[in-house]
Parts: sequence; C-alpha cells; structure tokens
Amino acid sequence: MYEAVYAHEMTKDSPLPFNLPEWIALAPFEEYLGMRIDELGEGLAVLSMPFRVAHCQGVGLMHGGAVVALADTSLAIAIKTLLPEGTHFATINMELTFHAPVRWGTLKAHASVRERKDRDIVGQVELVTEDGISAASFRATFRVKREQK
Repeated sequence: MYEAVYAHEMTKDSPLPFNLPEWIALAPFEEYLGMRIDELGEGLAVLSMPFRVAHCQGVGLMHGGAVVALADTSLAIAIKTLLPEGTHFATINMELTFHAPVRWGTLKAHASVRERKDRDIVGQVELVTEDGISAASFRATFRVKREQK
C-alpha cells in the first residue's frame, strides 16, 4: 500500500491515485501520521494520533508540524459533519498556541465549530496529552468554495 499510494509523486496533471471511502474519512497523509477518528457529533470531532519516532523533532519532542496537522484535520472533520457531501473547503487562517510539550503517548484533538458566517467557518481545537495535560490550543478559519454559476 505504501509504495502504491503514499510514495506516488504528484504532478500538476496527476489524477488523484486514491479515493476516500466515504465523505468523512482520513486522507493518505493523515493515515500516514497514524490519525484515528474517535468521535463525531454535529460540528464536533475527536481525533487521536500516537506519538511515533517519525513525529520527533531534534530533541525528541513531537514536532509542531505533526501537532498542527492533527489540529487542522480534526477541525476539518468537525466541519464535514455540517456540510453536504462533496463540499469543497480549505483552511485560510490558523493559529496554534503551545502550552506543554508532547513527549510520549497519544495526543487527542477535541475540535468544535464555533461560528459560521457566509462562506467562512471558524472553529477551535484543544489538544490534550494522554495524561490530560493541555498541550496546545488551535483556532482556524475555513472557507467554503464559492458555488459555480
């Protein structure tokens, strides 16, 4: 599976070499990082990701990019619970504040949609370690693609 999908190089004309099995599902990058969807609700999602050696930065803590990826993905999944299947949307702004390092275990992301105005959807995520320590807070705005006329 890795060679067939994850290592496939994309060019500007490449078709997607995968299909998501359903509207609310993890993409190859998210699966590669080990993310899992634990809970879903209307405008809510809880995802988790194990801390693997591949997620380390230079001194052995979880890399900030891995933390951001989990936060952004969890909020996108929460948004998908509110939108019609196939709706295109993307992150346009994000902010992450670190509170404590992640050193081991599983990181959980508790995402919730907070506001929707026109095409913009704002949400927040609390990232919590296995010990219940708040590792980071994330806030982002996503924009729904304008309908083609």
